[in-house]
Amino acid sequence: MLRINRVIELKGAEHIWEVMLQRDAIFIDLLQYVPLLVGILMAIVQFVPEMQRKSLKLTLHLPYPELKMVMTMLFSGLVLLVLCFASNFLLMGIYMSGVFAPELISHVLLTGLTWYLAGIAGYLLVAWICLEPAWKRRVLNLVITVLLLRVFFLSPTPEAYVKFLPWLAVYTLLTASFSWLSILRFKAGKQD
Repeated sequence: MLRINRVIELKGAEHIWEVMLQRDAIFIDLLQYVPLLVGILMAIVQFVPEMQRKSLKLTLHLPYPELKMVMTMLFSGLVLLVLCFASNFLLMGIYMSGVFAPELISHVLLTGLTWYLAGIAGYLLVAWICLEPAWKRRVLNLVITVLLLRVFFLSPTPEAYVKFLPWLAVYTLLTASFSWLSILRFKAGKQD
């Protein structure tokens, strides 16, 4: 946003519009991997201490259904992540509304939406890795995670995923079930 402001001061808003229309620039490409990194860090901060201190074992012995417990843990992390992403998304939209036409704003935000979904998927997949009790399986889960997250970054073209966004959202939500597989393995005693 600071880059956009600087160019507007130097060359005017017309120049920004021209660059966006002729070169298909979106000016937020520097943010491409930020939501993914935030999602990964959120999962690590939430679940690594849980596994290191072995407090997950105690959590799963509480008189509460294990599936609900795990989904509540994931849901709390997702709520924080979605709040963070939504506020960032909203701030970008508000800032751009003073500079760009609505069509250009939707062009930029729809491109960025894929990256925010990647951040949510990254959170869910890294949570799956962290909750896995066996190291060999964690390595396998890491390889699967890298391959699944690659889907979000296949095309650098702006709005390349617009028609695929609903399916990508479903795909992202389905990754929440992977953590339950690791919990089942944990409950079965599959540990190093």
